[in-house]
Amino acid sequence: MSEESPTFRVRRWLESDDFRRLLRVARYVGREGGASVYALDLTRIRANGYGVDDVLLILDEVGADYDPDLVDWLEKKLESGPQISVTLSYDGKMIYLRSSGRLGDIYSRYLRDILWYDRKYRAFVTWPYKYVDTVMALRRAGITDITDLTGLDKHVKAAEGVRDFEVRFTGELRDYQEEALSRWLKNRNSGIIALPTGAGKTIVGAAAIAKVGVRTLIVAATKEQVRQWREKILQFTDATPSMIGLYYSDEKRKTPITITTYQSATRKLMEFVSDYPLLIIDEVHHLPAKTFRIIATGMPSPFRMGLSATPEREDGEHERLFPLMGGIIYYISPATLAEKGYLAKYEIKTIKVELTPQEKKRYNELRKKYRALVGSSTFEEVLEAVRRGDRRAREALKVHQEMIKIAQQSEAKVRKTIEIINEELEKGSKIIVFAQYVDLAKRIASEVGGFLLTGSTEPSRRKVILESFKRVRSGVLVVTTVGDEGIDIPDASVGIIIAGTGSRRQFIQRLGRLLRPAPGKIARLYEIISKGTSEEHQSRRRRQNKLI
Repeated sequence: MSEESPTFRVRRWLESDDFRRLLRVARYVGREGGASVYALDLTRIRANGYGVDDVLLILDEVGADYDPDLVDWLEKKLESGPQISVTLSYDGKMIYLRSSGRLGDIYSRYLRDILWYDRKYRAFVTWPYKYVDTVMALRRAGITDITDLTGLDKHVKAAEGVRDFEVRFTGELRDYQEEALSRWLKNRNSGIIALPTGAGKTIVGAAAIAKVGVRTLIVAATKEQVRQWREKILQFTDATPSMIGLYYSDEKRKTPITITTYQSATRKLMEFVSDYPLLIIDEVHHLPAKTFRIIATGMPSPFRMGLSATPEREDGEHERLFPLMGGIIYYISPATLAEKGYLAKYEIKTIKVELTPQEKKRYNELRKKYRALVGSSTFEEVLEAVRRGDRRAREALKVHQEMIKIAQQSEAKVRKTIEIINEELEKGSKIIVFAQYVDLAKRIASEVGGFLLTGSTEPSRRKVILESFKRVRSGVLVVTTVGDEGIDIPDASVGIIIAGTGSRRQFIQRLGRLLRPAPGKIARLYEIISKGTSEEHQSRRRRQNKLI
């Protein structure tokens, strides 16, 4: 057979779908001897990314008669795979793919779920987190002529099993930690692990680093958590101190294992994109925030671990963005771990107090005003209207905030909180009081002689306060929302929530502050709510839905 494209015959009439499929690999020549004659078209075959088997399957399905030498010709021409060259580039925001020929079926079969075509750039485009998927899909399609200008090839090598270092995990995982890590490994080294506060999320992360042995970026919510990560990695692996760098504020050191904050990771993302195939996001429920989601979409890391006590968000954003981290692959409740003895047993006491006549009158006036402004709209719909700039919605939100303030700062709440504190101090308890407003926190701390921690507390002062509270056998620490994360007081056994919360995440986080196990320990969490307010409804809904 000559080097010209071989021909073949089809004697039957072809349906339109079969005819179109045939034209992907051949061109119509004419009629001869009662049959339609076609010639293989190498350009079409290569443009569609077909191999020998693909072409022969089409010919057989349409009932083509062809010479055996046609197979030899195909194998000779296609032995090196589809002759399409591809160039990948990266501009700091997106990945671009440009090809020397039409991708055709290569796109529909291998790339459709990864890239999209952008007419402005005359290129296929995708997010950096899809970079490794893109390279792997091109390889599966048989494209070997890939010019990669992204500078991100370290991530592909990691996905292929290339290690950057050898670190040994020196600790011992509990059964649930082992199960969580196993699920993460089976999910191609990706996924979100939900463990209660005090259950050792950081230890699971340290074990994962040792397992995969690649450069790792850890993103934590607070500076305290950054330091805690460093301590745990040093405690549970044989990594040397020089291998672990902290990257935030004035301290900026990139090492094989780098620990940073959400803010630094967002602002300095380009410092990290090329170097860290394993991305660990602590307190991953923060990730869906508009400011932080670029960490998930902008990092090419093929290996990803999200950690949180309560990954779900009330706004539902976790459903859209958590798949970027591999989805939620493991969850275990505080109650289950308490039954196993890994966390302290606990009890939750809900105490209802009455508003004063003046507080009740003002609260009801505001409730009527709020309903007049919003009608039957839900609070989520009001928030959406505020984002659109709706004037009535903004006014309604101010009214709603005033209602919350009355409920949370009621005089009866303050008196009941102080009463409980005094009773627990007589028992020798170590107490954390969770307040929402700074003025309220200051008042309670002042009246009971407690330690005070707010968002405006200087980092150096914050450290002194926490260390001082850790040293006392019995005492009171009053915190605002700054105490929801990053505070580790192992022997705290009593919590008082003076600011009623409908947030499952916040409630479980606060409970988790008390659950470090100790012989005979039974933690107590008091929730003080104002009768006849939204706090009462929130508490009831949480219990009915078994959100604790």
